Amino acid sequence: MDPQSVRKTYKCRLYPTPEQERVLETILWRCRALYNIALEERKTAWERCSVWLNYYHQANELPDLKAACPEYREVHAQVLQDVLRRLEKSYQNFFRRIREGEKPGRPRFKGRNRYRSFIYPQYGNGAALDGGILALSRIGRIPLKLHRPIEGTPKTVTIRQEADGWYVAISCADVPVHPLRATGQETGIDMGLESFAALANGQRIFTPSHYRKAEAYLRRCARRVARRHKGSLRRAKAVVLLAKAHQHVANQRRDFHHREAAKLVRAYDSIAYEDLQTANMVKNHYLAKSISDAGWSQCLNILTFKAASAGKRVVAVPPAYTSQRCSGCGVLVQKGLSVRWHACPDCGVSLRRDHNAALNVLRLAQQQRSRPG
Repeated sequence: MDPQSVRKTYKCRLYPTPEQERVLETILWRCRALYNIALEERKTAWERCSVWLNYYHQANELPDLKAACPEYREVHAQVLQDVLRRLEKSYQNFFRRIREGEKPGRPRFKGRNRYRSFIYPQYGNGAALDGGILALSRIGRIPLKLHRPIEGTPKTVTIRQEADGWYVAISCADVPVHPLRATGQETGIDMGLESFAALANGQRIFTPSHYRKAEAYLRRCARRVARRHKGSLRRAKAVVLLAKAHQHVANQRRDFHHREAAKLVRAYDSIAYEDLQTANMVKNHYLAKSISDAGWSQCLNILTFKAASAGKRVVAVPPAYTSQRCSGCGVLVQKGLSVRWHACPDCGVSLRRDHNAALNVLRLAQQQRSRPG
C-alpha cells in the first residue's frame, strides 16, 4: 500500500423495506446454519476418521449443498464462501493460541445472537453502490444514509444487524491521506481511571464513565428481561430494549474516543502512549468494570488511525515503571495504586502521579527515536 494512503471503512445505516428485512434475516440465518454445519463436519471428520478438513475441502462441497438444499441458491456464492473462510480463520486463531501457550478457546457453534453479519468479499460482485442506494444481489436496492463521500477503492461490503437496525460497512483501500498542519509539538499520554488520560503538559482528560452512569437503567432493563417468560413476545421486546441500551452506551463511548483523538491529532505531531496489556489488566476484578468502561484499547486504535490519516506519528513505549520512576532524576520512587501524588526525595520533583508518568512516556519515545536503527 502507498504510504500516502490508508485502509478505511465507511459505516452507513441501511433502510430496507419490511420484505427486504425479512430476506436479510433469512440470509443471515442460512449463513449461521452453514457455519454450524461446517463446524460439525470438521469435528466429526476428525473424531471419527482422523481426517482434517480445511476451507478448500468444504468450499468444493458447496455445489452439492445447493443441489441438496435449493434454498442456498438464493444466497450469493461468495457470501457462502466467506462463511467457510470465517470458520477457517477461527481454527487458525485456535492453533495460534495453542502455539503461543494461551488459553485455546475452541471454535464454537453460533447461536442466534452470536452471528450478526455476512460479507460480500468482492465489491461489485453481488454488492455495489449507486448513489444513495446499495444494490445487493438477490435482495434488491436498499436506500442508505451516506454521511460523507467514499474515497479510495471499495474492496469488501459487510452487512450487519445491530440492535436498532441494519448497517453496511464498506472497506476501502488506497484512501488518500489528508495531512494536517504541523504544530511542532509532541506529548506523552498516561491512560488511567482517576482521569481518562494525562498529557505531558499536565492537562488531564476526564472519564465520562458512560457505563457507570447508565448502570442503574441497564440493571432495570436486565431485570425486565429476567421476569419475562422465555419464548414470549414480551421477552423479545425486553431483549431489544436491553440491547439498544447497551448499544447507546457503546456509541457514547466511541463518540468520546473519536472527539478526544481528533483533538490530540490536531494539537500534536507526535504522540506516545504506554503499550498496556489491557486483557491482563481486566483480570483484576476490582478494576475490570472501570477499565472496560474507559475503553483504552478502542481509543488508542482510533488515535492511531486518525494520526496515520493526518500524517502524524503515534509511538507505543513499554509501560514498565513509568509511574514509579521520577521524571526529573530517573530514580525509582515506589508507591501503591492509592498514592496519587509523586514526590521525589532525591530531586524534590512534586507533581501528580499520572503527570509524572506522561512525562516518562514522552521521554521513552524520544529515546526510541534517537536510538540508531
